[in-house]
Amino acid sequence: MPALVDALRAAQAARRPVSLVATVHDRVVGHVMLSACRLDALPRLVDVFSLSPLGVLPEFQSQGIGTRLVADALMEADSEGVPLVFLEGSPHYYGARGFSEATELGFRPPTLRHPPGAFQVARLSAYEGWMTGTFVYSDTFWALDCVGLRGERLESPRS
Repeated sequence: MPALVDALRAAQAARRPVSLVATVHDRVVGHVMLSACRLDALPRLVDVFSLSPLGVLPEFQSQGIGTRLVADALMEADSEGVPLVFLEGSPHYYGARGFSEATELGFRPPTLRHPPGAFQVARLSAYEGWMTGTFVYSDTFWALDCVGLRGERLESPRS
């Protein structure tokens, strides 16, 4: 995912991406990024964030680092007045960290290539009930084919 991170940083967007890192003894062991996307709601477009990518070095996983990065990312988005944060990922992992299945809340995914439950959203304090519609990734995600899954990955996603 380094190519995605570099491309998101270089892209022209309404909001600059937010990168948060976790360190252990001055070594970067985890990273999460929030990047500007849109929600195509009936009344108007809404600026939202996508939480992607999230990564923790294998030897530091299962220590709460990813959980802390997700929590800090949601706090950062909330402090910036962003009403919604979307992602594609494990419902088991992200469901325990403040995310809900987005289609059940009235949101439409940007692609049909999502396994059940993988399209998720966290509603933050600026969220209002009229904010439903289609989630739209920035062009960078599409250009790098980072939307949804393809082939065997779609058939057998990780939980």
